[in-house]
Amino acid sequence: MRAIWKGALTFGLIHVPVNLYSATEERELKFSLLHKKDLSEIRYAKICKQEEKEVPYSEIVKGYETDDGHFVVLTEEDFKNANIEKTKNIEILTFTDEDEVDSIYYDKIYYLEPGKNADKAYSLLLEALKKSKKVAVAKFVLRNHERLAIIKPHNKILVLNQLRLPSEIKKPDIEVKTEKASPKELEMAMKLVDQLTGPFEPEKFHDTYVEDLKAVIKQKAKGGKVRKKGKEPAPSKVHDIMSLLKASLEEEKPAKEKTKKRKAG
Repeated sequence: MRAIWKGALTFGLIHVPVNLYSATEERELKFSLLHKKDLSEIRYAKICKQEEKEVPYSEIVKGYETDDGHFVVLTEEDFKNANIEKTKNIEILTFTDEDEVDSIYYDKIYYLEPGKNADKAYSLLLEALKKSKKVAVAKFVLRNHERLAIIKPHNKILVLNQLRLPSEIKKPDIEVKTEKASPKELEMAMKLVDQLTGPFEPEKFHDTYVEDLKAVIKQKAKGGKVRKKGKEPAPSKVHDIMSLLKASLEEEKPAKEKTKKRKAG
């Protein structure tokens, strides 16, 4: 793994050198864009508007357009020098309970590794968070933007959850007309929720759609016709809700009983 950021984690007067690593990776199938006529690959080119020709990466700079239409060119040093302290520090602002943070704000996750001679201070924060059952609210600069983050223990390391700012969350422009359920419908729904309740075991989940897609690719590669799998979902009819709830409870009961027997055995 390669660190994407190096700096320090600060809380109070404590200064902990840390390295930041991406904690996720894309597992999706990679597709190339092709010209339909001859299946030759399509590539993206950076074209200079004035000269109408491709510009090599080494000749590309970042510019900000001012109100009078002029561009101010900024170098990587300029971005760093705008505030060296902010670009090199993850500053812990406060501590809070994790359930205080609405999950809608969660964006990306990173691992924090202690830097040189930082093991003791890093371990101190890790243990303090574990014992207090709190998370740290912090701010830091990454890719030329100041970010908000939650820092929490995960097994024996600290993870940093980058958060979206409130200004980045769209207000839902959706009109939802709610209808009150009858006490009996709610009772049945709660029974189904209870019957389907179990521990969260993420290792049991994987991308089954990719497996279906690979089967399609295999069929087409052999020149075969793609067979449809599954069927279009149909919305439940209002007058059928009670019967569907009952059927769902009956369907889930055997699966639940089998699981209990396996655990007992």
